Amino acid sequence: MIAIRDRVRFEETDLMAVVYHARYLPWLEMGRVAYLRACGVDLNRMMDDGILFPIREINVKYKHSARFDDEYEVQTTMQEFNRAKMLFAYKVVNVKTGKVFVEGTTTNVFTDKNGKILRLPSEWFDKINAVYQQENEAKNEKTD
Repeated sequence: MIAIRDRVRFEETDLMAVVYHARYLPWLEMGRVAYLRACGVDLNRMMDDGILFPIREINVKYKHSARFDDEYEVQTTMQEFNRAKMLFAYKVVNVKTGKVFVEGTTTNVFTDKNGKILRLPSEWFDKINAVYQQENEAKNEKTD
């Protein structure tokens, strides 16, 4: 799991003084980028190589409302990974109370600049797969 922390900004809240539902999506993106960065992936270089990773599907379950100035942690794990796609799972948690604000998943596919699905070259696959395999081994150790 890769975790990052931040605080709810005033501009992210609505008239009910809670985070507007669509504002959680950038938080998931922050988690996804942090995960790939932790894998040693330079996203700018990957895109310069003509490899894009658009989102194909998003699922979000809202559990508790976040409010202005709440400190939150985005916890990101990889549920599935292969040369064609990545499936990330997220939890956004209130740091102070431990309450889960949202849980969700995103599915990204790898494409060229024309949107054609491609297989991720070893240069990138090996970096991501190393972290993904470590996560799976740690998960398996906990269940044993």
